[in-house]
Amino acid sequence: MLGLGAPRQRDWKLGEKRKFEFNPKLGIDNPVLSLVEDHDLSGLWSLEPPRFCLLSKENGRNFGFHLKQELGGAGPVVCRVEPGTSAQRQGLQEGDRILGVNNHVVEHEEYAVVVRHIRASGPRVLLTVWTQHVHDVTRAQQGNDAHLCPTLGPGVRPRLCHIVKDEGGFGFSITYRHQGHFWLGLSPGGAAERAGVPPGARLLEVNGVSVERFTHSRLSRKIWQSGEQVTLLVVGPEVEEQCRRLGMPLAAPLAEGRALPNKPRCLHLEKGPQGFGFLLREEKGLDGQLGQFLWEVDPGQPARKAGMQDGDRLVAVAGESVEGLGHEETVSRIRAQGSCVSLVVVDPEADRFFSMVRLSPLLFLESPEVPTSPQDTCSAFLVDTKDPPVEDTATPFAPCGSCQCVLYPGPGGGYGFRLSCVASGHCLFVSQVTPGGSADQAGLQMGDVILEVNGYPTGGENNPEKLQQLAEAQPPLCLKLAARSWQGWEAWIPQGSQEVSALASGLL
Repeated sequence: MLGLGAPRQRDWKLGEKRKFEFNPKLGIDNPVLSLVEDHDLSGLWSLEPPRFCLLSKENGRNFGFHLKQELGGAGPVVCRVEPGTSAQRQGLQEGDRILGVNNHVVEHEEYAVVVRHIRASGPRVLLTVWTQHVHDVTRAQQGNDAHLCPTLGPGVRPRLCHIVKDEGGFGFSITYRHQGHFWLGLSPGGAAERAGVPPGARLLEVNGVSVERFTHSRLSRKIWQSGEQVTLLVVGPEVEEQCRRLGMPLAAPLAEGRALPNKPRCLHLEKGPQGFGFLLREEKGLDGQLGQFLWEVDPGQPARKAGMQDGDRLVAVAGESVEGLGHEETVSRIRAQGSCVSLVVVDPEADRFFSMVRLSPLLFLESPEVPTSPQDTCSAFLVDTKDPPVEDTATPFAPCGSCQCVLYPGPGGGYGFRLSCVASGHCLFVSQVTPGGSADQAGLQMGDVILEVNGYPTGGENNPEKLQQLAEAQPPLCLKLAARSWQGWEAWIPQGSQEVSALASGLL
C-alpha cells in the first residue's frame, strides 16, 4: 500500500506567510506551504495536522468502520472501528471527523453526501480526518466557515494511463534508484507520451498492483507479462511535490483517467407501455462477490434504445452506488425513480478493467447523474395497524395511536430523519425530518416516538445503545411509532435536558 501520510504530531510550529520549517521528526516540510500561499492559515494546524487514511476493502466486504451524524455537529463522526480491519490498521479512530473523501472536501456536507462519496469510491478510499477534540478547538479558533481540509490544486492529480504498445514498444524506459522507487523516461511521440504519462513521472502501480516493494527485475517481468497493453498509475513531479508538502499519500483514488480503454456508461430510461424492457438478476461477478446484472434486454424497448446490453453490470442508480446492496433493495431503488430512471452500467470488458485496477468506475464517470432532490431515490410507505393506543407512563401525555413505517434508504443510504433521546427519558423520538426524504414521504413527523424497530422494542434504559442498534439495522427499516404533536413533544422535554447523538450509518 502506498504512502500512509505523516505520523501523528502535536507540536507543529508554523512560520510566517509563505514560509515553512523542516520537521526532523517527520522528515517533510511543513505541509501548510501550498495553502498559505493563497490563504493566511498561519496557526491553522498548530495542534495537529490532519491525518490521511488510505483504506481498502478486504474480501470485497467493507472498510471496517461505522459513521454517524451528531445533532448540531459539523459533519459525520467515526463512531466505531472494527478490530483487525483496514480502518484500524491505517489509524482511523473512534471520534475522528471526516474532512475529505479522496479529493472531495466534505467537512461541511451532510451525512448522506459523505456516505455517497465513500461508497462511490469502490474498493479503495482516501479519508482526511481530524480527531474530534482538535477539530472542535480549531473550529472555535477559525470559525465555522473556515476550510480545514487540504486538497490538491485543479488538475494536479495522479494519472491512470492505459498504454497500448506500438512499433516502438510502450515508449518508456525505467530509471531505478532503490527498491520501490521507479521513474519513467519517455520516448518523444511514443505510446506512453500519447497516453498522457507526464515527463519525469514516478511509477506507482502496474495494472492495479503497487510497485512499492518491487525490484527492477520483478517490475520488468510484470510489464512483460502485460502483453500488448498495460495500465500505469503515475505521478508527475508537481503532484508529488504538492502531496509531499501536504503530507498526503500518492493514492490511486485521487487519480484522473487518461486514454482509458473502457468507461462507465450512463443510461437514461423512460418507461414504455411494456415497462423498461430488461431483467435484473443477482449473480457473482468477476471478484466473486454478488452483484446486479442486466439480462433479457428486449429489442425496441427503452433499455435497448438507451444503450443497455445483455451482461452489463449495474453500478449506480440515480448516481448512487449500489455496490453491496441486495437484489430487493436495488429493485426498490429503481422502482422509486418512477417512470424515468438513470442507471450507470459497465460492460464485461469494462468490469474486468476496473476490477483489475481496483478502482470504482464511478470515479471516472464524466457526467455523473446525481439526483436533484431526496425524493428521486427514496422509497417509503405507511402501513396502518390495528394495535390499540399504547400506554406510556414515562411521558406526561399519551400517544395518538400507532402505525408502522417502512423505510428504504435514500441518497447515500440515509433515511431522512434524525433520532434523539433525552437523558431523563425512557424512549426514542424523531427530532428532525428532512423535507422530501424517505421519512417525510412516509409521513414521519417531529415528535413521533419509536416503539419498535424491526420488531424489537426500544423502551427502557440505555437509549444511546438503542440509537446505535437502530443505526446499524439492515434495510428496510420497519418502525412502529406512536405519533405525538410537536407542541406536546416540546413540553415533554425537561428543562435543560440535552439531546444525544442522532442517526448513524451502518458499516462502511
